[in-house]
Amino acid sequence: MLSDIEIAQQTKMVPINKIAKQLGIDETELEPYGHYKAKLDDSLYNRVKERDDGKLILVTAINPTPAGEGKTTTTVGLGQAMAQIKKKAIIALREPSLGPVFGVKGGAAGGGYAQVVPMEDINLHFTGDMHAITSANNLLCAMLDNHLQQGNELQIDQRRIQIKRCLDMNDRALRNIIVGLGGKINGIPREDGFIITVASEVMAILCLAIDMVDLKNRLGSILVAYTYSGEPVFAKDINAQGAMAALLKDAIKPNLVQTLEGTPAIMHGGPFANIAHGCNSVRATSLALKLADYCITEAGFGSDLGAEKFLDIKCLFAGLRPSAVVIVATCRALKYNGGADVKDLKTENIEALQKGIVNLGVHIENMRKYGIPVVVAINRFDSDTDIELDFIKKYCEENHADFALSEVFAHGGKGGIELAQKVCEACEKPSDFKLIYPILMPIKEKIETVAREIYRADGVIFTAAAEKALKEAEALGAERFPICIAKTQYSLSDDPKALGRPENFKITVRDIKVSNGAGFVVVFTGDIMTMPGLPKAPAAQRIDIDENNVISGLF
Repeated sequence: MLSDIEIAQQTKMVPINKIAKQLGIDETELEPYGHYKAKLDDSLYNRVKERDDGKLILVTAINPTPAGEGKTTTTVGLGQAMAQIKKKAIIALREPSLGPVFGVKGGAAGGGYAQVVPMEDINLHFTGDMHAITSANNLLCAMLDNHLQQGNELQIDQRRIQIKRCLDMNDRALRNIIVGLGGKINGIPREDGFIITVASEVMAILCLAIDMVDLKNRLGSILVAYTYSGEPVFAKDINAQGAMAALLKDAIKPNLVQTLEGTPAIMHGGPFANIAHGCNSVRATSLALKLADYCITEAGFGSDLGAEKFLDIKCLFAGLRPSAVVIVATCRALKYNGGADVKDLKTENIEALQKGIVNLGVHIENMRKYGIPVVVAINRFDSDTDIELDFIKKYCEENHADFALSEVFAHGGKGGIELAQKVCEACEKPSDFKLIYPILMPIKEKIETVAREIYRADGVIFTAAAEKALKEAEALGAERFPICIAKTQYSLSDDPKALGRPENFKITVRDIKVSNGAGFVVVFTGDIMTMPGLPKAPAAQRIDIDENNVISGLF
């Protein structure tokens, strides 16, 4: 059996100008990065912005196992299947982060015969967007430290710096550091730390900005510190926004690539859903809606994370209205949620499946609360048995949920034809999209609403630190913002070990941070880390390149 990277390397890709031509994109609107990937120029959106939007399809999932359950694979396969049934569709995806590529998860370009290519480029440096975001974030940090060094005219309290440096790599050793050591010439000593690039506010801003003017305004609004007297200091106060925006002049442009079957795919931005808002850029999704009849996009992890944030943050800001939601479910994830050991998920276990399938029920209920038609995609793995698959199908029938078996990993677009047909049918059903909470609701009530309605918690506990941070957020006027809850992806609760459908629990909020430029309030729960670490045996140990520059071990 061929590996993902071997399948990708054997595929004959179509020159990117021909992929663009399928969408009516002129070569003057294309900025090629080699033969098979390109940036899409602003002139393209300006030309098509008055067109009617196509149908927006959101792909989300149940709570996953640590190995992931093929949500991106399903998204890509669904796009390929749309082409099989003669529908004009574009896939809108996030860009992978180097952290998980070299860590546990591996790449994020799909798998099997449902991938976006060039797979190696996409999973490694791609078009440099991640590096530009990293540079812009770290320029802001450098300018802030320089302000302290050069006399601190604004009287910034170095104990109350609100931003951290970032790096697109899992590196736990950088979570907490001291900067400015080595004497007066090397700066003002203070505590600092790194977060992973995809958790940075600059990433969130890039993904939510409509254009360069909006991007620069948002960058200038980043809350960077407080003064000794407790007044907020923003990036514009140290005049950092112009240079930051200059670093992002190319990164703000969406990237065009293709699937193994030549279906167009736009990849842009990559915030994680467990520590950020988990969606690709507004610019990418909005452009895809103008260029095709169907835009298929995904949100990170389960519906309790990525989908909730896609709907309550991204749709709010961009005025998007999804026509249908696809929930990816797998036998092995449901068995994991039913208590099966992660090492035994390939073994038939109906008892664990019976216990864990309630997790699927919650995610179906979650998406129905937004008033959007739902389709369950049962993503088939080769270890699944007919008995297990039939059990899931029966559960969907009993819960009046449309469903389809998806075999896109093994068969590409042809393995997703039934799913594509079901999704197209769902898109024609009545939809009454609504947010889970009113935007002007107090911050604490928003948190309690999401905890109750989406997580099924009995309540929320706010630590003393969180209560203090909440008051500071309210003083900044952040009640007008939606919330972005940082939480484990493995459970509906904030405890990664509480699987299935947890009951009789409360969510603990330990801190709150205002992402003033992005326009949302980040709520930290549990032990979630904004700088992940590498596992005992990281994927990086298996990745290699030979004398002919052929990469192996990437997945």
